Amino acid sequence: MVSHSKEDAINKSTQYFKGDSTAASVFVGKYALRNNNDELVELTPDDMHRRLATEFAKFEKKYKDGMSFDEIYGLFEGFRDVIPQGSPMSAIGNPYSIQSASNCFVIPSPVDSYGGIFQADQQQAQIMKRRGGVGFDISNIRPKGQSTSNAAKTTDGIAVFMDRFSNTCREVAQGGRRGALMLTLSVHHPEIETFINIKRNQTRVTGANISIRVSDDFMRAVKANSSYIQQWPIDSKDPIISRQVNARDVWNQIVKAAWESAEPGVLFWDNAKNMTPSDIYAEEGFGSTSTNPCGEIVLSPNDSCRLMALNLFSFVENRFTPNAYFNFDRFAKVVYKAQHLMDSMIDIELGQVDKIIEKIENDPQSVEIKKIEYDLWKNIRNAALNGRRTGLGVTGLGDAIAALGVIYGSELSVEITESIYKAMAVNAYKASIDMAEVRGAFNVFNYEKEKNHPFLLKVISELGEEYLEKWKKFGRRNIALTTTAPTGSVSMMTQTTSGIEPAFSVRYTRRRKINPEDKNVPVAFVDAVGDSFTEYQIFHHGYREWMEVNGKTDEDYEQSPYYKATANDVDWRASVDIQAAAQRWVCHSISKTCNLPSNVSEELVAQIYMDAWEKGCKGFTVYRDGCRSGILITEKPKEEVKIAGFSEVNAPKRPTSLECEVHHVKISGQQWVIFVGLYEGRPYEVFGGIAENIQLPRKIKSGKIVKVGKKEGRGIYSFTCGEGEDAIVIKDIVKAFACADYAFHTLAVSGLLRTGMGVQYVLDIFNKADEEADIFSFSKVVSRVLKHHIKDGTKTGETCPQCGADMIFTEGCKGCTCGYSKC
Repeated sequence: MVSHSKEDAINKSTQYFKGDSTAASVFVGKYALRNNNDELVELTPDDMHRRLATEFAKFEKKYKDGMSFDEIYGLFEGFRDVIPQGSPMSAIGNPYSIQSASNCFVIPSPVDSYGGIFQADQQQAQIMKRRGGVGFDISNIRPKGQSTSNAAKTTDGIAVFMDRFSNTCREVAQGGRRGALMLTLSVHHPEIETFINIKRNQTRVTGANISIRVSDDFMRAVKANSSYIQQWPIDSKDPIISRQVNARDVWNQIVKAAWESAEPGVLFWDNAKNMTPSDIYAEEGFGSTSTNPCGEIVLSPNDSCRLMALNLFSFVENRFTPNAYFNFDRFAKVVYKAQHLMDSMIDIELGQVDKIIEKIENDPQSVEIKKIEYDLWKNIRNAALNGRRTGLGVTGLGDAIAALGVIYGSELSVEITESIYKAMAVNAYKASIDMAEVRGAFNVFNYEKEKNHPFLLKVISELGEEYLEKWKKFGRRNIALTTTAPTGSVSMMTQTTSGIEPAFSVRYTRRRKINPEDKNVPVAFVDAVGDSFTEYQIFHHGYREWMEVNGKTDEDYEQSPYYKATANDVDWRASVDIQAAAQRWVCHSISKTCNLPSNVSEELVAQIYMDAWEKGCKGFTVYRDGCRSGILITEKPKEEVKIAGFSEVNAPKRPTSLECEVHHVKISGQQWVIFVGLYEGRPYEVFGGIAENIQLPRKIKSGKIVKVGKKEGRGIYSFTCGEGEDAIVIKDIVKAFACADYAFHTLAVSGLLRTGMGVQYVLDIFNKADEEADIFSFSKVVSRVLKHHIKDGTKTGETCPQCGADMIFTEGCKGCTCGYSKC
């Protein structure tokens, strides 16, 4: 294929998106196909859509009811109707990369042993390196203090293993993307309080989302202010540990943590298992145990799911006029076809997994080394083949409601939401039953097992007696079908609101760096390193269309259907009602955020969660404005000094001994060892260099905390790993030798950190280095190891290209509460 420059791709894609350079950057940066030399071989999304349609058509033609290239391309063209999400856009038809086309996986809960825990750790790493997000439940792990038969005599409990799993997620690179992990725990586990509170310390479990599996028994006990049972093993009839605990005491801790930091999430587990059709087949291995990292897919061990979104905005005719209506006839036809594509995507994924398995077989490592990876992908393949699970969802609901002239959050908007989701469910199930007649049912289908399932009966009854009989005779093609995932980058390319969410904002100010040669450009902002920016206003695409259609200006905002209907305007009751209305017709779950003002009480958060449970939601997420900042351990006062160009900064004198993090980092094939000295938990100095120049005992792994003491002589350190008789001392590591040509840059980073300059500003300075300079690789290494020290909620100084709000750091990644992320 002919390769293209990044500049040409951005320019051509900007034309494709009618001047939207942000959408163009998302496409080129995340989804445009690249060859083995990392050269672009696709110029615009049209090239991608033709690639996808070509691949889908190969598989569709195997079936009598298959679609042609032209029909499939027509669904993808212009992001108008159907959008494969994330991994499918990257993997399908890609001859240059061996990766899965699945977005999300759940692996088996770790067996309660070191072997079982290490097995789960390797399994998540093997999936993440293929671009997949992973979730698993850790309720099998015994609580802290329980006896073991190894040399330790007692277990450390869940906390240390949560850190292990989190660190693995942070270490596995995905071509510039950060891995995604969900850890879940039953509320009945005796260490639930450890789980609830662990992320209040921002240095713990920074690479994972965490959610609690809450039972109906627990929720009823909360309402009654009575006790509930904590036990381990949690499902045992004869548990080793069993105790009665006041439910409201635990509930208050959950609520407080959510109020403070939006974690842990809450999964209403009985709602999920009772209303997810795949759980009918628990005996066949499809009983749900956890969710994917964003919580919208409830999955069984070794199962996976692929995501595809319907652009709801495109189904509104006569948008923003008195004659606007939702075209349910066209929507029904597109849903039906999209479910066919979702089924073919399973065949595509089976082919992708076969390539992964073939590669593993041909790898030069021994069978013993490859066994866990090989068995994992074999099990994933079997689950996909036997269940044929799909993840059909939506994006653009907020814009669709506005285009109908309705305020998001109103009673009418709730009714419209339910009507749309009902139409999606009914037509997706219609397609699945018709495909079962032509292509066959999923392998473990059993009508007698599922004929009385409340969700299936409700949906299929809408199709009438004919389809009730076809269901009985032919079955269903797919074990579970629908969901609603977050669609951050996808919605930027559809130029709509994200997923089920309302518009985050309708107007925002974007900054552009000023070229020093441009003398007449007004300066609106100067950042910490002296770069100047100008500002200009951007309007949300739907709002701009409303103005154009109605001959309005921004001064007429209060007349628009977006007025009092953006994320921070929508009342929490309406947020719950909209999610509950959709959930009634979604057989997996829904990723949605209820945005709350900063001054809401913990009692209100508790009320929101209770309402969501009672209305049938399978999970719920709240985000209190600013809640991720200011929640950590208060630091002791430090000596303050004045430094030119900065406000008050902290410059404490270096102690003789510091705690120090050890990081093993690989960038562009080069292995590095980096040490971060910590003063009261905050980065104080950085040194290290190319790994081959630094000799460390095997005991000192990445993420290990050691003691570092500075000896006499510039740049000479001694290290102590462990305490007492177990201590290992490494003497006389010379910083100048270890860092080679990076010694000056190491000193500069450390100097800035010691002044108290924010980590985010230090990283900005060093990431501005020219890509051709020797410092570039070292800059990336330093960025990787330091970014997790940026407090969640810290403002980045940038505005979100999707919604215009101030972007913040979350777990070291620049992003926005609307769902947009640079990672």
